[in-house]
Amino acid sequence: MQSRLSLALGLAAALLCSPVLAQTDTLAKIKASGSIQIGGRDSQVPFSYKPAGGGDPVGFTNDICLKIVEAVKARLGMPNLEVHYTVLTSTNRIPLLTNGTVDLDCATTTNTVQRQQQVAFAPSHFVTNITAAVKKNSGINTLADLNGKTVSTVSGSTGIQLLRQYRKAGNVEVQELAAKDTADGFLLLASDRSVAYILDDVQLAGLIATSTKPGDFKILTGESLRQEPYGIMYRKDDPAFKEMVDKTVTDLMKSGAIEQLYARWFTKPIPPTNANLNFPMTDAVKEIYRNPNNKGV
Repeated sequence: MQSRLSLALGLAAALLCSPVLAQTDTLAKIKASGSIQIGGRDSQVPFSYKPAGGGDPVGFTNDICLKIVEAVKARLGMPNLEVHYTVLTSTNRIPLLTNGTVDLDCATTTNTVQRQQQVAFAPSHFVTNITAAVKKNSGINTLADLNGKTVSTVSGSTGIQLLRQYRKAGNVEVQELAAKDTADGFLLLASDRSVAYILDDVQLAGLIATSTKPGDFKILTGESLRQEPYGIMYRKDDPAFKEMVDKTVTDLMKSGAIEQLYARWFTKPIPPTNANLNFPMTDAVKEIYRNPNNKGV
């Protein structure tokens, strides 16, 4: 009798811990708390950044997430829903999403097959190329020219992984300097502690455009370590929230409204200095807007 009871209790515990029953309900969490928690960044121009060093983040991805917030307000009948921000990093963004600290990661996270094992992604809202920024007077014109040089990257980024793969393939031998965030990585380049900075081309363009001496830098546009899609992250196993997030993002693309958001942040002056990235929509970005998907790399 005791063994049967133990077996029954064990089965019940297993069922309670199974993925089917242990689903997240983000909408219920938001309704109970009266707020939605958005994960942003300090310096990911023009996707999520703080223009004056303080206040809430702004940017292209942030604008998309605010459209999701409007959908949540309508779904829950909560027009006064509060929006709270938490500044995330490349290393803590997934843990703080999965533990419930934030409900949406609204920045420049690459949608990868590996990350999909832990989190879910909305349809991709951007496609970038991983390459390098260097100083114009460095004499570096190709990735192969980095051989024997010191290169800065960002801890927890896909760029650092791709650089290591490129190095292991026998293409270059470099010394890595890992920065804590994108701004710190650019500072290593600007201060000549590294000769190149490996990052997404659009983020490099933003960092250069908003730097004190934008004319000193160039991006190696002719080469790419990989094309990568950006996606807004949210928790897995939450079908109601997934349906609402994905529909909101897809509707922005299908209606053409996302093109207005894109123009605002990539081809017009942006705060705080009215710098213009002059980064027209690429064919890869146009394609994901025509055919929304959340495929990872």
